[in-house]
Amino acid sequence: MKKILIIVPDGGMLFESAGIADILMQANQLHTDGLARPRYHINIATTQPHQVIHTGRGQNEQEGTDVVDWLRLAAPHARRIASICGGAMLLAQSGLLNGRRATTHWKLLETMQSTFPEVKVEEGPLYIQDGPIWTSGGVSSGFDLTLALVEEDYGFSLARDIAQDLVMYLHRPGGQLQFSRYNLRQTCSSGPISDLQAWILENITADLCVEALAEKVAMSPRNFTRIFTRETGVSPARYVSEARLAAAWQHLEKTSDTLDRIAANTGFGSSINLRRIFEKQLQLTPGEYRQRFHCRNVIIFCHLRHKARDLK
Repeated sequence: MKKILIIVPDGGMLFESAGIADILMQANQLHTDGLARPRYHINIATTQPHQVIHTGRGQNEQEGTDVVDWLRLAAPHARRIASICGGAMLLAQSGLLNGRRATTHWKLLETMQSTFPEVKVEEGPLYIQDGPIWTSGGVSSGFDLTLALVEEDYGFSLARDIAQDLVMYLHRPGGQLQFSRYNLRQTCSSGPISDLQAWILENITADLCVEALAEKVAMSPRNFTRIFTRETGVSPARYVSEARLAAAWQHLEKTSDTLDRIAANTGFGSSINLRRIFEKQLQLTPGEYRQRFHCRNVIIFCHLRHKARDLK
């Protein structure tokens, strides 16, 4: 039997801890014939003395410090430690992630990397295992991590049966990536680079090679690349690629345009280039992305438009 302690901060999302507990309880209930005791013994704890968890409020600093201190003491006695979403920040603060690969919610990735440079932060995966330490991305990716723990403990068949009973993916399509809204890196102060970033977003189909951008701000390509990277944290080529990819996302989500038209309107030139970038960055085709994130109103509108045309 595995003993699982789930620590829920005050202000945390309750469906997160409840969902994890439900997955583990489902493991206890399935195929119980011949089991002398349940597979998992589950406890849910909070740091609050009143033992009541309030949702919708942020974790206070003292609570975080208490959890970090406890983690340092408990880690040597635990077979594995897992974090969900922003919980990875507490693991990093405790030093348990030093030298290890880890992930967290996409909004916290840059903060985590800059605050804890000894952690090998990875963006994209729903969860990462590095030795006895498991970390996951956004809230629902904790469910993916929990299924992976069950599979490690009791095998593929049990994890698959749980996923089927709860109508979940055992392994999500798309290379197990967590999707983020692109937060294009803006400079903190006004100036030529900030103005250029705004111009790029408004002229996404223009010639945005380094030489053309450098000429626009009256710099040499080498000096421009150095200053742009210093002020934004990414190279000009990376920024342009992210800007075009973000624009393509919006077109796929909000329009019924063909891939050729989207590619032309976002600077990719052809649907082949668009597909290549999507598969490289997201491990999904543009069509698969559209299927998962397309606005329902667009689908309804397109259906009604086709119906009206048929009636003519």
